[in-house]
Amino acid sequence: MNHPRDVLLGAKAASVQLPVCDHYSGVEARMRKSLQLQADMMQEFGACVFDVTLDCEDGAPVGGEAEHAALVTELALATKAARADARIAVRVHPVDHPSFEADMSHIAGRAGRVLTHIMVPKVESVADVDRVQAALITAGAGHLPVHVLIESPAAVHCVFDIAAHPRVQSISFGLMDFVSTHGGAIPAEGMGIQGQFTHPLVLRAKLEIASACHAHGKVPSHCVVTEFKNTDAIRMAAQKANRELGYTRMWSIHPDQIRPIVEAMAPSDAQIDQASEIILAAQAADWAPISHAGQLHDRASYRFFWQLLERAQQTGRHLPSELRQFFDRLCVKEVAA
Repeated sequence: MNHPRDVLLGAKAASVQLPVCDHYSGVEARMRKSLQLQADMMQEFGACVFDVTLDCEDGAPVGGEAEHAALVTELALATKAARADARIAVRVHPVDHPSFEADMSHIAGRAGRVLTHIMVPKVESVADVDRVQAALITAGAGHLPVHVLIESPAAVHCVFDIAAHPRVQSISFGLMDFVSTHGGAIPAEGMGIQGQFTHPLVLRAKLEIASACHAHGKVPSHCVVTEFKNTDAIRMAAQKANRELGYTRMWSIHPDQIRPIVEAMAPSDAQIDQASEIILAAQAADWAPISHAGQLHDRASYRFFWQLLERAQQTGRHLPSELRQFFDRLCVKEVAA
């Protein structure tokens, strides 16, 4: 039986799929709690609904960068040894920071085999990505995907070229730094829950990043919401980022933000039911065009509904048993790889 992903996506079937939430933590106690929370929620949802990114850029005290790099390395190694399904990444210092090379050498060199990716902040150009790739190769971790953080107007100008780089897997938007690099031309409201979706320069940057990612099969990851105690705000931001701007992943900076992000980016029960009916009917028709509820569907719409079901699986939503087999087969293929 042909797998829907192979039939509908073809060469795009290799495109990366990532959890919809990326949770950042840099303080030791919080990093440990985040890793435990990931394990607990994997049990609850039956899928890994968020990555844990151990943070060196904002987590390391000035003068204590080497010690912090050693800490996150040991945490990653110990967690992966105890739990093979853990998804752990590390945010290192920017390429122009004095600790960048040491971060890459120690973290990627010792823990590269257990990390899902390396996140690099303040990437400005393709040359920066090339430097990251060279450092990974030197550390013996040339296989590691790179996630980059775009934080300036100059970087937004280069984002399509950055997204085209084969080592880049995902691009995130750094809201706070982006606003501050404008020297007061963007008001403080541009960093808030409302202004970041309405100020033209901020909105344009978000759209450029999302568009570049989709053009090159990469994952656009939306920025933080600093009002971390306001779960309605985080849910609204995640919904707008996903439904209006095309983001399929979002940062969390507090554990209370994880569930609202996952819920906001998950398809509804009605959407899952519709997609399931259409995909099962299409499969029964050997992927020829069908009529469903008075509408014509063919491979173009099948592709959309299959990807909706993939997102449902990523967010731990219930799927009909007839469709679960396809995701079980994908898991077997991933383990074998």
